Amino acid sequence: MSNELKIFAGNSNPGLAREISETLNIPLGRMEVGRFPEGEIKVKIMENVRGTDVFLLQSTCPPVNDNLMELLIMIDAFRRASARRITAVVPFYGYARQDRKDQPRVPITAKLIANLLTQAGADRLLTMDLHAQQIQGFFDIPVDHLMAAPVIIDYFKKKAVKDLALATADVGGIKLAWLYAEKMNTGLSIVDKKRSGDKEVKAMALIGDVMGKNVLIPDDMIATGGTLCEAAQFVKSNGAQSLYACCTHPVFSGEAVAKIKQAGFTEVVVTNTIPLPPEKMLSEIRVLSIARLFGEAILRIHNETSVSSLLN
Repeated sequence: MSNELKIFAGNSNPGLAREISETLNIPLGRMEVGRFPEGEIKVKIMENVRGTDVFLLQSTCPPVNDNLMELLIMIDAFRRASARRITAVVPFYGYARQDRKDQPRVPITAKLIANLLTQAGADRLLTMDLHAQQIQGFFDIPVDHLMAAPVIIDYFKKKAVKDLALATADVGGIKLAWLYAEKMNTGLSIVDKKRSGDKEVKAMALIGDVMGKNVLIPDDMIATGGTLCEAAQFVKSNGAQSLYACCTHPVFSGEAVAKIKQAGFTEVVVTNTIPLPPEKMLSEIRVLSIARLFGEAILRIHNETSVSSLLN
């Protein structure tokens, strides 16, 4: 059996898949992923994969259910085609926000998706900026967890924003914001919020000083934009000079883009774990590519070398 490295991609993020392929100088494998007339997903691998080390690229971004089913069916196809190892490369891991029972009679969908991927036949997972790092523990297979922080921090260091300070969007973002503040050698302020429902967010208090500062608010994802924009308005009212934001996953659901535009950000920096359609692009939004980071991680996994050093 060979140990050849092969990369295949579903339909969720073809642009990122091409970039990763070009970074590694390995062409994407030939595979048909389409639909039967009634809408069921049809997958056919168009080349021999017996004994190969397969990396299957697919974000579970919107449309989440379609992309998730594509991923599960593709994994099953490669398992039945006798691939030696199947690594699910999932830059954005959907259903991650329900990672615990915080109310009676609710599911833990992050664990459910972990079970589905494992049962479908994935041998390991490569992902980025899970909504909660403990989700890695939901898997009984190895998980390599990358962070977009090195790419985003490098961008802001080169940008050299004067009087830059970090602020959290909420208390839950302290750990991530502290990482940014430490690497960028800046101060950190904390915005406390109160949530009433899935969409209603109200900033309550600010711990720290943002007077006269250019404030950067980092987060793992921007979904509806409610938490981010409320925090931005709050730090602005407390004397911030200008506003920046960054996140790994630009979900941008509902009225998120309109909220971002109204909030008055100088720049919102995101990555391409999720493809942004033209209607969701603003002049304030800057997209950074994480293709090189994923390409290097894929190569290291294939060669059985350390991936953890990429976090630096």
